[in-house]
Amino acid sequence: MAAMVIVNNPGDWGQVYAPLLHAEWNGWMPTDLIFPFFVFIVGVSVTLSKRSTQSTTVILRRAALIFAFGLLLALYPRFDVTTVRLMGVLQRLALCYLAAALFYRTFSTADEDDRWQAAIGTAVVLLLGYWALLTFVPVPGGVAGDLTPAGNLGAWIDRTVIGKAHLWRQSKTWDPEGLLGTLPAIASALSGVAAGVILTGHRSQAQKVAWLIAGGGVAVAMGLVWDRSFPINKGLWTSSYVLFTSGLASIVLAACVWLFDARERRAFLRPLVVLGTNALVLFVASGLLVKTLSFFKVSGGAGPEVSVNRWLYVTWFQPFADPKNASLLFALANLAVVYLLLEFLYRKRWFLRV
Repeated sequence: MAAMVIVNNPGDWGQVYAPLLHAEWNGWMPTDLIFPFFVFIVGVSVTLSKRSTQSTTVILRRAALIFAFGLLLALYPRFDVTTVRLMGVLQRLALCYLAAALFYRTFSTADEDDRWQAAIGTAVVLLLGYWALLTFVPVPGGVAGDLTPAGNLGAWIDRTVIGKAHLWRQSKTWDPEGLLGTLPAIASALSGVAAGVILTGHRSQAQKVAWLIAGGGVAVAMGLVWDRSFPINKGLWTSSYVLFTSGLASIVLAACVWLFDARERRAFLRPLVVLGTNALVLFVASGLLVKTLSFFKVSGGAGPEVSVNRWLYVTWFQPFADPKNASLLFALANLAVVYLLLEFLYRKRWFLRV
């Protein structure tokens, strides 16, 4: 969550360190790991929450509320329903949570091995089905296997079903969190469910770590092999991208379990606990903050009016560091402001539970 805030809120998009930018299309950068890691940990959290075995109504209500927060961020501050983007990060997370929670509830009475194997099996079916759709099904007027931003099957479905007016405003021809691409994203969540089942299972801690590392290593290798014919691509959320990122997420999770649980090295974890216990508040508050600062204008001196966001960057950050460092410091300041809010909520023991 902290990384997502830093990546989303630089002081100047023209002055960003390369690792904090997304890959232009095929391939990956460190930034491209953040969202799939988030989806993966949503799947893990499903296995840790008692709510996941509650009624379908409870699960549907939680998913609907997360989706609604995403729409709120898309609408704010103009609230123009004619051009609002219908899909987005929280909307995709809501759908992934919904699928993962319903899956876990369905298999809640099965034994441990059946649960994680069912999760992996379902994920494999989704990944193969998605690959087949993008590879063999042509769009009207197009050709099968077109994986360009506007020419792929998912983009055509989004334009047809959602409409251009409600797509990602930077393109209006495709959406990185579109409808068809949510299917492999659900596979990312199910891989997290499988990891969570192993993590909460009967094996010793050392065995759990070994399983997560081994499974993650196999997934990474498979993703890199598949990348040769079906490229790793965040915008399309390709099947190779799911294998690669879920494998890395499993390895990182294993490292965290070993370091923080087995070795009990927890002295510096409080800030992460503060951010993680109110993750939804963090995401929404960060989005509302930057949108508010970008909406209101102030005098730019001799020039035209500029947004408060731009004025703060130019006045308080740009003069004191080289451009890329100033841009990064501005992003860190955004995180610090939201952290103060979350620290207050944490001390009050106020947690948003949707």
